[in-house]
Amino acid sequence: MRSALPADPQRPSRRPRLALLGESVVDEAAMGILTEAVLGGPFERVQPNLRARGWPSVLQILPAIARHLHFQTDADGLVVLVDADDSEPHTAAHEAPSYFHPRCRMCQLRAAFRRATKTLPPARGRERVLRAVGLAVPAAEAWYLCGLDETVGEENWVAARQEGGAPYTRRELKLRVYGTERPTLPLALERASAAARRHARDLRRLENDFPGFAAMAEDLRGWSRSLALREQAADPA
Repeated sequence: MRSALPADPQRPSRRPRLALLGESVVDEAAMGILTEAVLGGPFERVQPNLRARGWPSVLQILPAIARHLHFQTDADGLVVLVDADDSEPHTAAHEAPSYFHPRCRMCQLRAAFRRATKTLPPARGRERVLRAVGLAVPAAEAWYLCGLDETVGEENWVAARQEGGAPYTRRELKLRVYGTERPTLPLALERASAAARRHARDLRRLENDFPGFAAMAEDLRGWSRSLALREQAADPA
């Protein structure tokens, strides 16, 4: 299973303090469940000072949130999730040093966070707030259907888009997940959270079918040593 980190003597014992930033409270609820699954345990949630609704808002307010978390809170990290919609999916080529794709939302978010934090002085006993970014292709509802609908996957979406079509629309994804294109908030929270809990039992399928989730999981798994070192610095004994 890939639902938790292996035992690690450098792994922190206290719960990390994390902020979540998504396009909706629904996506943030699912993201919280998946984040706990990757980290192998619960976290304490730190509320950002601003809320986003939709992709442009997330990108716009991310720098202010990063600075607020750094100076005004004891947050260890920030986890961000956005939909790709019709933008460029993140690929392994984008991971090359200094590479930036102007139409990849993950590249844009990483760059915005880096610009906002690279010159910040240490604060609250840490050098910086950690960051993890996920990109749902084409939307978070595709993640929720992963393992239930064999036609849904990042590879299928990308291949169809390269040929000028699409295997499904974002509206169709909503209909398949919620039974309606306009779900109520309670219904959306229920379905998204249930899907996230299903994946939390074993993350391998979601990571395999959606590199935009695998990248976020890789970011989160890379936090273990940093969090452990922060704990040691706060409590040398």
